[in-house]
Amino acid sequence: MTSPVVISPSSAVPLLRLPDFATLSQQIRECGPNEVVAALGRERRTVSDLAALLSPAAETMLPDLARQAALITRQRFGRVIQLYAPLYLSSYCFNRCLYCGFSVDNEIPRRVLSLAEAEREAKILSRRGFEHILLVSGEAPAKLGVDYLEELARRLRDDFAAISIEVQPLKEEEYARLFAAGITAVAIYQETYDRRTYEEVHLGGPKADYDRRLEIPARVARAGMREVGLGALLGLADWRAEGLALGLHLAWLRKLAWRTGLTVSFPRLRPASGGFTPRVMVGEKNLSQLIFALRLFDPDVGLILSTREEQRYRDGMIGLGPTRYSAGSCTIPGGYGDSAADGEQFAIDDHRDLAEVAAAIRAKGHDPVRKDWDAIFQQR
Repeated sequence: MTSPVVISPSSAVPLLRLPDFATLSQQIRECGPNEVVAALGRERRTVSDLAALLSPAAETMLPDLARQAALITRQRFGRVIQLYAPLYLSSYCFNRCLYCGFSVDNEIPRRVLSLAEAEREAKILSRRGFEHILLVSGEAPAKLGVDYLEELARRLRDDFAAISIEVQPLKEEEYARLFAAGITAVAIYQETYDRRTYEEVHLGGPKADYDRRLEIPARVARAGMREVGLGALLGLADWRAEGLALGLHLAWLRKLAWRTGLTVSFPRLRPASGGFTPRVMVGEKNLSQLIFALRLFDPDVGLILSTREEQRYRDGMIGLGPTRYSAGSCTIPGGYGDSAADGEQFAIDDHRDLAEVAAAIRAKGHDPVRKDWDAIFQQR
């Protein structure tokens, strides 16, 4: 398969060109048992090896993938699993995304927290024991922009070891401002790497621009952020090809931004306003294979398993690849302080609080960690 082509336009932000999904799918399905065995036997895996590990032929060797994934995870991350909570700031969004509860077409209660309200929500999470929070909002800059995020970060940075954001794409200089204010990481998910599917599920708004979305992680890294999070929303297109595209994106970013930490999240579609039905069924066995394959391909990438997944599955995956779990999550702005708040982005499946998730991690012989970064290292 042809490697991604990097083009340097006048904007100085490189572009990533990925093969089309048909090409990715074909490469995966051409892999047989011999290619899988060869991939399992290598210390350093290539993109071709990742294709083999994602292939149907690898399904019968899933226990072997799991054992190697567990070994690599132990070697690179020890027995540590980081814990975090999302904090939803706003449900306003200008995009028309068929799968999202915040889509502008959905008739849901809309709310943007004031800075004081957001600070109160954060204090609740701090009292519950969280030291890593993810600030989340719909993409509506007129309702919640960089000035708001900068001020909120300055108010919260002394209470949390790490503050991440999952908001609308920003300019490079704006990401730099947020880093100086105390933001340490940015999650920016492509949702699907299949161009055709991307166009079919993103009907309007800035997010409808596939190429613009694809270049944002590089912009985040160039701005100096400590960490960039990637991900594909599983259930929109062929999960195997999504995994190979994610691997290509990871490998490209490793070369472009070698000082930046990288994470991958594996969100499967959950019920949400709008009633979108998954186009592709992705079962737990499929999700596990994807997680194991990416761990073998990139031993240093952080792998995130959120409360979208149910308790039984999350507990079963402890030690097998994921390095970060969410806990006690609420996807409604203001939902931590007001149990009657309405207008969730999607329904979660694991409703346990921080103490319960931490206890489950300890029961499996691992260490739940709430802090892995100190403010002394943060540039301000």
